[in-house]
Amino acid sequence: MSKRKREKKQYLVVGLGNFGRSIALTLMENGCEVLVLDQDAEKIRLIADLVTGAVEGNVTDPGIISNLGIRNYDGAVVAMGDDLEASILATMMIKELGISHVLVKAQNELHAKILRKVGANMVVLPEQEMGIRYANNIAHGNFYDAIELSQDMSMMELNVHTDWVGKSLKQLNMRAKYKINVIGIKREEGFDVNPDADEPLHANDILVAIGRNDMLERVAEYSAD
Repeated sequence: MSKRKREKKQYLVVGLGNFGRSIALTLMENGCEVLVLDQDAEKIRLIADLVTGAVEGNVTDPGIISNLGIRNYDGAVVAMGDDLEASILATMMIKELGISHVLVKAQNELHAKILRKVGANMVVLPEQEMGIRYANNIAHGNFYDAIELSQDMSMMELNVHTDWVGKSLKQLNMRAKYKINVIGIKREEGFDVNPDADEPLHANDILVAIGRNDMLERVAEYSAD
């Protein structure tokens, strides 16, 4: 089927850490069709009913990418920033299939340089780019805790409500309850861009979430109480 005849854009997301999961769910919210791939059976189970298709498999296995039937997809996101070899291999295989646009999460500048050489159209370093954006906001006197991503969507910092202390992100299930996706946690020791969903939250934690503006504002008001 040609791209011009399809009503919905189609994307592949490889890797279901918080970064990849958030991208997959946000693409779905924006009316796209999303196929996800991860070797973790539990991650596949948790997202299977929320995306168009979910496949359990190791991207380093020969033929795994070519057997997904994604040759006519509009783009792909490789979100395995912590596994250099797997992300490089996935990027190469996806580009060989002729996918026009591939966005890849990198671990550091050297990783990013290699990814560009093997064909990645866009490379992101989430923690570094978020730090730069916040620094620019501060430098210009803009001490806002929200970054507008589109007319209806934003990235916002949220305080941990007292009711959330001691509970994990998995227990809170904010995606189902609040329709927002937590992509990171700011703590005294630094920013965790891929937090453990089973780790209990602390009173001084700050959640970094993506979602619709109305839902984020509602949660922000609640968490500030």
